[in-house]
Amino acid sequence: MAREPGNRGRRQRDETPEFADRLVAINRVSKTVKGGKRFGFAALVVVGDQKGRVGFGKGKAKEVPEAIRKATEQAKRQMIRVPLREGRTLHHDMEGRHGAGKVVMRTAPEGTGIIAGGPMRAVFEMLGIKDVVSKSIGSQNPYNMIRATIDGLKKESSPRSVAQRRGKKVADILKKPEAEAAPAAEAAEA
Repeated sequence: MAREPGNRGRRQRDETPEFADRLVAINRVSKTVKGGKRFGFAALVVVGDQKGRVGFGKGKAKEVPEAIRKATEQAKRQMIRVPLREGRTLHHDMEGRHGAGKVVMRTAPEGTGIIAGGPMRAVFEMLGIKDVVSKSIGSQNPYNMIRATIDGLKKESSPRSVAQRRGKKVADILKKPEAEAAPAAEAAEA
């Protein structure tokens, strides 16, 4: 097996192929100095494995590729794991807040797709969610929207974790209220 010219082989080993990343926003900022203006760039990136792990990062640099690289590195360092139902949607409805940004996320039946705006859509796609309905209320700033979405996703709990915390079985947690009401009504008639 021949080695490719240059450092292509090394770059492939360094990058982790299991993570996908999405550039959400890029801002150009300028600083006025004696000789004129100096431009810099700030990048916001969401990274995920599309199997329940997601993270976001921001990076600043004089050049766009360097800002994106820094943001991606930071996102990989601060990833969170989110339990998914059937690997496609959330277990329960939830709200997330950060600053003036507030987001509402709801579970959805199969085939609904991702109904979400810009930055939230990037988070859900990188997380691997296929069906979700969400709404952003308040701040439309992508930084606040992503932080609010991550805040809400941190509150997500699976029936398994709830059962473990309460010392019960998963079946006891997932019991339907109608199923409990029917035997009680029959006992009252007898």
